[in-house]
Amino acid sequence: MSVAGSRAAGVLLSPGSDKAACEAFQAATQLGAIVKIATPTSLVFGIVNGLSIPNPSTPPSAKDQRQIELELFGEAVQAPASIEGFSRLDFQRGVSVFPALGQPILATTRDDLSQIYAVPSASNVRVGAIFQDRSLPAYVVTDKLLGMHFAVLGTSGSGKSCSVALILNSVLTAHPNGHVLLLDPHNEYAVAFAGAAEIINTANLHIPYWLLSFDEARACMVSHTGTSWESEIAILKEAILDAKVKYAGASDEAGYITVDTPVPYRLTDVLAFIDEAAGRLNKADNSVPYLRLKTRIETLRGDQRFAFMFGGTIVKDSMSEILGRLLRIPVKGRPITIVDLSGVPSEIVDVVVSVLVRMVFDFAVWTDRAAAVPTLLVCEEAHRYIPRDESTAFGPTRRAIAQIAKEGRKYGVSLCLVTQRPSEISETILSQCSTVFALRLGNDKDQEFVARALPESARGFLGSLPALRTQEAIVVGEGVTLPMRIVLDDLPPDSRPRSETLPFSSAWQSDAADSSLVAQTVDRWRKQVR
Repeated sequence: MSVAGSRAAGVLLSPGSDKAACEAFQAATQLGAIVKIATPTSLVFGIVNGLSIPNPSTPPSAKDQRQIELELFGEAVQAPASIEGFSRLDFQRGVSVFPALGQPILATTRDDLSQIYAVPSASNVRVGAIFQDRSLPAYVVTDKLLGMHFAVLGTSGSGKSCSVALILNSVLTAHPNGHVLLLDPHNEYAVAFAGAAEIINTANLHIPYWLLSFDEARACMVSHTGTSWESEIAILKEAILDAKVKYAGASDEAGYITVDTPVPYRLTDVLAFIDEAAGRLNKADNSVPYLRLKTRIETLRGDQRFAFMFGGTIVKDSMSEILGRLLRIPVKGRPITIVDLSGVPSEIVDVVVSVLVRMVFDFAVWTDRAAAVPTLLVCEEAHRYIPRDESTAFGPTRRAIAQIAKEGRKYGVSLCLVTQRPSEISETILSQCSTVFALRLGNDKDQEFVARALPESARGFLGSLPALRTQEAIVVGEGVTLPMRIVLDDLPPDSRPRSETLPFSSAWQSDAADSSLVAQTVDRWRKQVR
């Protein structure tokens, strides 16, 4: 009925009263379904973008004209003019010959779909099945998915965590010597990679304070209240640099040490410097920032919750061991490191994330290109670290993730951002993700963001976003040969993240908990042991 650029519209004819014909007709005209139109030299394919009755009668009548709107996205160019003459589709994206007015719009066959969604020639992994025909597998291109960043977006309960676990399991099964670092804020993923993951939590986490950059150390050690914080920053900077130089002594390292150089130093030397500097003051009033800084550092050293960073009396250079464990070098059958952040004190969790992200990038930058180890960094709840509003973000973390988003691919560091609120995340950083897995999104602002990320040829999928069922996703971008709606594969029960909502209905049927539960919980709470 009309053709304008990539858009076309047609009139739907009645399928009649035959039940099988009606079911086939309904399946072929679902939003997101693929249809075809013949031209003299090709078959043009389009995605169903909308259905409407422009002028409905009152009451509605079967004679009302029904219209279908299409987004044209590709074609199969061959010589025969008759549809039956097309033996094998040489499918390609884009349209060079547009359909004429009056041409019939036809449903695609399984043969058509199998060639449109054929196995990519490049390295690939299966992640699910095509929504329109569940017998056809859906693949992602490994190098483009990982090498150009990707995002998994979906509202809570849409299957987001399971989707991440499925994608990672599929990739690591095909590539068992991978290097993945997953930041897990809710302790969900440890059970999903049992036996194949290095699990790091507060019981075995070791990030010595001397690995922190000055910005990160300042966030930990300087008071966040009062009027002396600027003075404390200046004092701390001098104290840390002095302690680093003192620890290095006459070694070769002393010549290139700065306040940000990740070399060991002793907190006792920092405290001694503060004491000595405070002792040189003429007025007691001027000693306030020195006393506050010293008190804060001593509090951190004595607080058991911060033992993974400030505990221990022996200082040694363990940077190589820490990086090897985090980045799985060597792999030794465990290609993924899961850092459980749920037990990390909230006051310091941003600092921990910042130092982990920064070390991944810095390691890649300073590694000899010939020996580079490609690494994937997975950030769950990414909106916590890179919010749209920069004033609410922890600066060092945001800068570290932004640096990976903009420059990571040059050095072999890839980023996977996982969030339930894409509208609340930095659009600049999220836009660097070249592949998007969009699960169910009910919020209008979230849908608007995904709409901006989708190419014109995939706009037909937009109407599906609020209505996607759990385990369904729209996948667009460089990681797939064509935008597609897929049904993600099932995960075995022992490979599913621990993200299910607690079952109120069954838990409230019996009075199973007793006072020992409260006592045990209080004990774990006090000891900060999960």
